[in-house]
Amino acid sequence: MNRTLYPLYLQKILAIGVLALGLLPSSAKAQAYFDRYGLVADSSAVDLGIQPLGYPSGVISAVMQHDRILKATLAQSGQPLKTHPFRRGADMVALLADHRLEAGLLGDMPTILAAATANVWVVGLVKQTSTAIVAKGDTQVRGLAGKRIGYVEASSAHHTLLQALASAGLSESRVKLVALGVDEMPEALARGDIDAFAAWEPAPSIALGQSDKVRIVSRGLSTDYFVIEQHFEKQSPEAARHLVAGFVRAIEWMRRSQRNVEKATVWAMADAQALSGKVGSLSVAQIVSITQREILNIPSAPAILKSPGAPPLKNEFLFLTGLGKMPTGGTWDNVETAFTYDGLARVMADPRRFQLATFDYED
Repeated sequence: MNRTLYPLYLQKILAIGVLALGLLPSSAKAQAYFDRYGLVADSSAVDLGIQPLGYPSGVISAVMQHDRILKATLAQSGQPLKTHPFRRGADMVALLADHRLEAGLLGDMPTILAAATANVWVVGLVKQTSTAIVAKGDTQVRGLAGKRIGYVEASSAHHTLLQALASAGLSESRVKLVALGVDEMPEALARGDIDAFAAWEPAPSIALGQSDKVRIVSRGLSTDYFVIEQHFEKQSPEAARHLVAGFVRAIEWMRRSQRNVEKATVWAMADAQALSGKVGSLSVAQIVSITQREILNIPSAPAILKSPGAPPLKNEFLFLTGLGKMPTGGTWDNVETAFTYDGLARVMADPRRFQLATFDYED
């Protein structure tokens, strides 16, 4: 985005007012499924929040869950690894803030919400790709006037949707936003319950495979991140670094061979089915392709490259601030500071100690 045009863009977004529903997760929604996890503040376990319904995030977390080295290392320090599946990253924000989660794999907007109040360190890149607005029949965003659009609140795809609506001059009164789970969107579009949706992979690929009338009408840049809660890192810096090592090892192991990525994909598909209760419609080959394109083929990953003059997530932060959706005490300085965590660099500088080239995964 041209930063000199940002004020005009922000004015358009403010005129839309589509975020009357709010970006922050509600406790009512939390009670729907993840209260049963029994998460408590400062438990002895290393509680990791994962998102099985998104790829490649769900593939990376699947590998980490099968990592015997990671599990053994944390168990030796009396801090066993426990993973907890979430339907969207925004549901983890409050749990990271009150120390019920030690780490999580988050999209860009939840990362901002968590980092803005100095709750997390941003460790490394989980995904670098685009989110998509998918529609049946319409080939331009302005064709969505009067249509029902599925979205996931407080997600990177939500941001993409709002940007696209603003660029097309569409106000909230001219579209109907329908809150849905990302796994529900392709079927809702196929049934005609909605006319379009904004989502990340695999939802766009699933919808495109269901009908030749489905089109991608807009895309937006999207990133996911692995974050570690700051209080946990301060209290247990070594455990935090071993968790980082498990994250690095997962990506490196998948890069080693096609067979490894395929095995990881099968694990991830099982995780997604366990959470959603549905068998996924994408093949192993399709998920492998997404994983390779969005993380394994990015040379710098998991390290985050920072371009001079364009700090990661700055425009998204301004977007949320302009809408008045930043949490109390949330500042850009906190977000920028979150990206200064040196745990990844320390781990990668000592590959022997952290066993970055040693692999032992449960089948």
